[in-house]
Amino acid sequence: MKTRTLQAGALLYLLVSSLPLAIAQDSKPSDDPVLDAQIASIRADTRADKMTIIKGAMKFTPQESAVFWPIYQKYDAELTQLNDERVELIKSYAQKYTTLTDADAKQMADKSFDLEERRVQLSKKYFGEFNKQLPATTVARFFQLEHRLNLIIDAKIASELPPVMKPSSQGSPSTAQ
Repeated sequence: MKTRTLQAGALLYLLVSSLPLAIAQDSKPSDDPVLDAQIASIRADTRADKMTIIKGAMKFTPQESAVFWPIYQKYDAELTQLNDERVELIKSYAQKYTTLTDADAKQMADKSFDLEERRVQLSKKYFGEFNKQLPATTVARFFQLEHRLNLIIDAKIASELPPVMKPSSQGSPSTAQ
């Protein structure tokens, strides 16, 4: 079962791989319906693969499954809303990164910190919701798995986004060192 979970994790990683590249290569990411459809498809596939990984790794009993999945659906819906905002932030960064001003950088950093904080708050909220009906060890194991999956996704996105550009001594943009 561990091998199957690792294979599903690798598939999730591959699906997520094309998301940042698609975003970063587009010059007008907010106005491209083809790109938006691509992103939506990748995100839907990623969520489905995540569910497969959770099912395989958690090994819920039928009773646990009956309790877990309805709560998970609510959690996932709220997480998707946060991730919608994150995708918009990434698209905005991809559009502006070569001409990023200090004000843009500050605004994007603040938004990124806010999204991170809200993701943690969402996890805390749903830890409590799950724990009302499931043992804390089961809930902790789920959130440990969720954290690991998020790390894979976050690492891939971070590795694909271009670095913040900074003006060189001549005033033209160059990559930050």
